[in-house]
Amino acid sequence: MRRAPATPPETTLREPLRVRRLEPSGGEGRLLLGRYRALERLGAGGFGVVWRARDEWLGREVAVKLVPLADGERARAEREAIAAARLSHPAIVALHEAAEEGGELALISELVEGSTLARLIAGDELDDREIIAIGSALCSALTHAHERGVVHRDIKPQNVLVPDRTDGRAAAKLADFGGASLAGEEALTRSGDVLGTLAYMAPEQLDGGEVDERSDLYSLALVLYEAFSGENPVRGATPAATVRQVGEPIAPLASRRPDLARTLAAAIDRALDADPDERGEVAELAGALERARPAARGRIVPRRRAAGEGYPDAGAAAAAPQRTLPRVPAALAALAAAALCVWQWAAGRPGLALLLAAGLAPLCLLPGRRGRVGAGRPLAVLAPALGAAGLAGCWPALAGQQRCWRERVACGMLGMWWLALAAPLAARALWLPAARAPADWAASAPATLHAVIEPALTTATLLAVLLWGAAAAALPLLVRGAGALRDTLGAVLWAALLAAATLRAQAALAPAAPVPHGLLAASALGAGVALLCRALRGPV
Repeated sequence: MRRAPATPPETTLREPLRVRRLEPSGGEGRLLLGRYRALERLGAGGFGVVWRARDEWLGREVAVKLVPLADGERARAEREAIAAARLSHPAIVALHEAAEEGGELALISELVEGSTLARLIAGDELDDREIIAIGSALCSALTHAHERGVVHRDIKPQNVLVPDRTDGRAAAKLADFGGASLAGEEALTRSGDVLGTLAYMAPEQLDGGEVDERSDLYSLALVLYEAFSGENPVRGATPAATVRQVGEPIAPLASRRPDLARTLAAAIDRALDADPDERGEVAELAGALERARPAARGRIVPRRRAAGEGYPDAGAAAAAPQRTLPRVPAALAALAAAALCVWQWAAGRPGLALLLAAGLAPLCLLPGRRGRVGAGRPLAVLAPALGAAGLAGCWPALAGQQRCWRERVACGMLGMWWLALAAPLAARALWLPAARAPADWAASAPATLHAVIEPALTTATLLAVLLWGAAAAALPLLVRGAGALRDTLGAVLWAALLAAATLRAQAALAPAAPVPHGLLAASALGAGVALLCRALRGPV
């Protein structure tokens, strides 16, 4: 594996430290800590200078990082030493010793002969098999660290060392735990402070929120996305542009690498979800990497052309809509809904204004990701339309296709709620029979309240609202793209449980009511919809 030219230093949120007094007096040959002979300067940055040195006692070469304690970096230097001391893993750079000398902290670690992942990506020197091996090693390293209460918080290609020869050992080594958070230790930064690298930072990290194992998973997925595609989708032309991109939807990896295993691309896309709860776990990404290893390319792919020049139709795929629908702030949605209701009231239709208020309030008030309302929620209007065809019961299967669990719950609940509000206005039963609203309901607020809204506020209806929300949220847990047989069994089980729960709830709360309109047909169709959508989207 040949060395590639160095890449420009990555922009971070911390002001670069002015390195002072780190040059050994007289250049190479300085004896550090009475035993380490400086041989060659390997690099320097905002957090010290790294030297290749020879251990005169044990006769081996090591890496020595010298950190100037007088410049306020003692806490970070000590944190790196403490974090590294907790860890012992082939894919993590081992720390041998830490000691203070002459106002500097010396961190003595193993010397990795090779290159950084950043240089290898810039030089297009890795094939897919090598990237998968590197990714698997990093997943194993993170699992080891997280089990010991260490969250790295600054995973990026510059902190990944790739040895020239693995000799059966790890294909990569994770370095620089200076920004790590440690369980049981005082936080290095206060709440609201930010530490990390912009272009690889999880959204919650940039917001100054809680950073945990899921933040490391996001950063690792972004590193793998860049390694496979040749491009970091978050990095902008300026730091401000990068900040604006963090947390925004990212184009699916398959749009840039359509030849990559679908399961692996889907796993990386999932780990890049802006919602930490939707990213899964490091073990799931590791499993996807291992499953993709046998069929991975053993030759280097020209990744810098992968976004449109190197593959047929890849450019069109990259220009396709993002993997999530756009979102609007909840406050803005609520303001628009209120304006619509006021307009109808002023137009002499107070009954319609009241109905709109009852229908749109949950649309705006149900919690959404980062205080935003998903554009998929208005699609719940399909539930009454399906009810007119006797297929209302398959709406939870459609609601279950939303990526975020919050949006799945919201869409499922809204579908039932709007179905209940529409029932009195229809000439036929949509789910359960309901009293028909008077012809002048739109012009009379009391008539709308008594004939439309009050019948929808029964215990049975509210329980059905919760049931549909739960069913939509649980669907991806049973239909995961794990195989045709497993998915079929999962979809059938999901539809059967939903139908049985609906009947049981109705028998307990409204024993005289008839069976919901089209329950069996809708349940069967719902199972089919779940299978079809999963086949089109690929595995989770």
